[in-house]
Amino acid sequence: MFPTRSSFILLSFLLLLSVLINSEHTSAEANNSGQDSEGTSKDTLEEREFSPTLDGKWIGQGISYGPYREEESPDGLQPTREELIEDLAMLAQHWNLLRMYGAGEAAEEVLKIIHEKKLPLKVMIGAWIVPEVEAANPLLAEVSNKREVAEAIRLANAYPDEVIAVSIGNETQVFWSDHKTSPEVLIRYLREVRSATSVPVTTADDFNFWNKPESKQIADEVDFIVTHIHAMWAGLQLPQAMEWTEKVYDEVKENYPQKMVVIGEAGWATQVHDEGEQAKLIKGKAGEAEQREYYRQFTDWARDQKICTFYFEAFDEPWKGGPHPNEVEKHWGLYGVDREPKKAMTGTGK
Repeated sequence: MFPTRSSFILLSFLLLLSVLINSEHTSAEANNSGQDSEGTSKDTLEEREFSPTLDGKWIGQGISYGPYREEESPDGLQPTREELIEDLAMLAQHWNLLRMYGAGEAAEEVLKIIHEKKLPLKVMIGAWIVPEVEAANPLLAEVSNKREVAEAIRLANAYPDEVIAVSIGNETQVFWSDHKTSPEVLIRYLREVRSATSVPVTTADDFNFWNKPESKQIADEVDFIVTHIHAMWAGLQLPQAMEWTEKVYDEVKENYPQKMVVIGEAGWATQVHDEGEQAKLIKGKAGEAEQREYYRQFTDWARDQKICTFYFEAFDEPWKGGPHPNEVEKHWGLYGVDREPKKAMTGTGK
């Protein structure tokens, strides 16, 4: 039986009320511990240093991790505990620093596994933020955002040894975003998380936002900058890709010399569809050999310059992008969705 419109509205209201109560409870706990509430200016909170280390060792070369396999997605079927254990054991062989984009079921299970099995992994968790005022249903959008933010706060406080930072929102400010969010909404959530946690807090966005004057109001609210620099999407061929990547990174760093600038995404896809926007914008050849070369150049540069990075990404994710199997968003992984390594991870093949 399908719910009526009135019952749907009532359910939405109850969900929002529940999230609001939990949010108020979190803020009250923060105030009781001597921290400020979400409405307080960031200036009253001491800026926190993002230090990607583990047992005194620098672990700044990280990986972006989406755990979803065939038929799985953030809003659908979730990975099993066994699948996550397999992933984390594999990732821990090559990286000590992970980035996750949302605070849903998989994020908590990942943190539990790391904690229980004492894996040498630190995690920058995320909270996925969607537009509110601009949304078709602002009430549900606010419910979704508040739930994500509340979960990110809870996880950061529940797993202090595993959570190294929290990133609120992903590509919500850049002009081409399909989920562009008002700065006021993002700032409100950034302040809420900073008030209720003790870890560094940031937001991740494309370089084409961080190189604009309007980014300053967001930069003033975060403890460090997370920028995305995708040479492939910018139309670069492989031979010019790293020179361009370095140039763009330096420009963002020059804009914010007092901030640590982390590369939250940079990568090279192994397949591109010959239709749509990707066919117009992407000029570089996709393939495993090309990915292997970009990965080598990028990781060598980041290691030599001691720049913290989250390479994009660990595994192919079929749920992303459009329905066509060649859709580029499905093919950025260093491993296939079947967890078989591509050439970048084996070092073999042409």
